[in-house]
Amino acid sequence: MARRARVLLIEITHYTDPACPFAFSAEPVRLRLRFHYGDGLRWTTRMIVLTLEDSERRGLAEGAPNLQRIHGMPIDPRPYPRQFSSEPACRAFVAARLRAPDHADALLRAIRVRHMQLQILDESETIAAAAGDAGIDPEALAGWMEADDVRAALAADIAAARQPSPAARALDHKLSGPADGRRYSAPSYELTGPDGRTFSIPGFTPVEAYEAAIANLEPGLERRPRPTAVSDVLAWAGEPLATSEIALILAVDRDIAQRRLEQAARPIPAGADFYWVAD
Repeated sequence: MARRARVLLIEITHYTDPACPFAFSAEPVRLRLRFHYGDGLRWTTRMIVLTLEDSERRGLAEGAPNLQRIHGMPIDPRPYPRQFSSEPACRAFVAARLRAPDHADALLRAIRVRHMQLQILDESETIAAAAGDAGIDPEALAGWMEADDVRAALAADIAAARQPSPAARALDHKLSGPADGRRYSAPSYELTGPDGRTFSIPGFTPVEAYEAAIANLEPGLERRPRPTAVSDVLAWAGEPLATSEIALILAVDRDIAQRRLEQAARPIPAGADFYWVAD
């Protein structure tokens, strides 16, 4: 009898929130991992709902000018016009995860992009516009969001985000929330290898930490070579990418990436920077 080939796959549970500018600033890391490892990584994205905490609600409304300057993602550095809840946007993502899984990641991306341009997450117009961007019927999404199973799934995400693994708890400085209710910060990753071993990486972390964890969990996982041209990155993505995202995938400085992009792509101004599409 022929032996079955071993399946080389790492499961990643990604805890995040569309309101979080740290999570948005970490998008280059997520995209670089996707580029290099492709189907070798299987992602499950779960919502934290940061704004359940009053302190987070207040802080998020102040905007993120320092993060924009440091990490360069297209974030409008001005404060939001009011405090807001991320719960409706998180529930919209969970609804898509259950009802239209092939469009869920695109919806989350569209929500993030719009929110970082000062659109408010608890306004139905923001969610409807993001749904259109992601190829989801806005009225269908609004209906899905009210379903009992969607609300239950979001409640399960919220509970899981507030039960960090023992390894994550050992890195308490990378967690968030009150002293009596610590939770994952955004973004946090829990990785599980083919043999069941796990690796916890809570909080904003350089890409090298994730790659080291992947190599330890499954040394045989194929890693795609670094691209040499911005056109290769844009063709792979199939959607507009930010300068910082392209730079990290190329493993070059942002200034170098921008000079290459100016010669081969079309800029879309956003916040204090750009998204880029193939020219």
